[in-house]
Amino acid sequence: MTRWLVTGGAGFIGSNFIRRALAERPDLALANLDALTYSGRRENLADCEPNPRYRFEHGDIADAERVEAVFHSFRPEAVVHFAAESHVDRSIGDATAFVRTNVQGTQVLLDAARRHNVARFLHISTDEVYGSLKAEGRFSEASPLEPNSPYAASKAAGELLVRAAAHTHRLPAIITRSSNNYGPYQFPEKLIPLAIVNALAGQPIPLYGTGENVRNWIHVDDHCRGLLAALERGQPGGVYNLGGDEELDNRTLLERLLGLLGQPLSLIQPVPDRPGHDLRYALDSSRARRELGWTPQVGLAPGLANTVEWYRANAAWLAAVRDAEYHDYYRRQYGARS
Repeated sequence: MTRWLVTGGAGFIGSNFIRRALAERPDLALANLDALTYSGRRENLADCEPNPRYRFEHGDIADAERVEAVFHSFRPEAVVHFAAESHVDRSIGDATAFVRTNVQGTQVLLDAARRHNVARFLHISTDEVYGSLKAEGRFSEASPLEPNSPYAASKAAGELLVRAAAHTHRLPAIITRSSNNYGPYQFPEKLIPLAIVNALAGQPIPLYGTGENVRNWIHVDDHCRGLLAALERGQPGGVYNLGGDEELDNRTLLERLLGLLGQPLSLIQPVPDRPGHDLRYALDSSRARRELGWTPQVGLAPGLANTVEWYRANAAWLAAVRDAEYHDYYRRQYGARS
């Protein structure tokens, strides 16, 4: 039985990855180490809990003793590192948790992985480490890291620690950088689920600035397939971009979602722009296509339609995640009710 330790598996991308990995790898035993912060929910994997090949471990990756205990008892052959504070807006308000989890926590995991001689260490990162693009071009893996938000800076710092472990200690580590994800189980502070949730309730949808900021979107299923390919076939020490094929500015994206939901465009409510808001992200994923045999398969139009239907069908999940803390944060961020 192959053993993988996943960190942050109760979050959006991590839970989708775990579900796919258990379904597609029948010889896999998987432990999920998660601190269950506001966006990590154990119920995201309620369907996996009965599986004898899955186990949940509650813990903070920055807690070296807890991490060591999990490594000692489970003895993973590979680590898949999702655990991160990931919301740019929250990092602008207070970056402390981002440094603790994304930087210190990553180093704790690297140290444990070295002690226990793991065969693979997959570090999941983001296109935001590259900074902002102008109207043309795409980021390749050779593009310089120029992060512009505290979140992106913390992810870049974590990446550099992984790179150092691979170079200095020969840790068989791989880094992936993805474009903006969307799909089921995404916490409704990110643009797409926030828009869907508010539109379903007939409430205004906040849009930063003019809405001209462009993002390169990838469905979470495509991202998870790319992560499995990178983990199993990626070159140790390598970096792989995993980007979708389609770009869209934020205003057009909201217009498409409102069309799917049958709601008026008047729900779009411009709000003051985010400080340091990057203009555009776009990834060149040719290395992943060439070396991993990976290509995105979910088009943006059907992906958005399926995502809207998932949120329509999961009202109980939405009610649970939109708790008092969520409403307090929304009011602080946008000055309105959620």
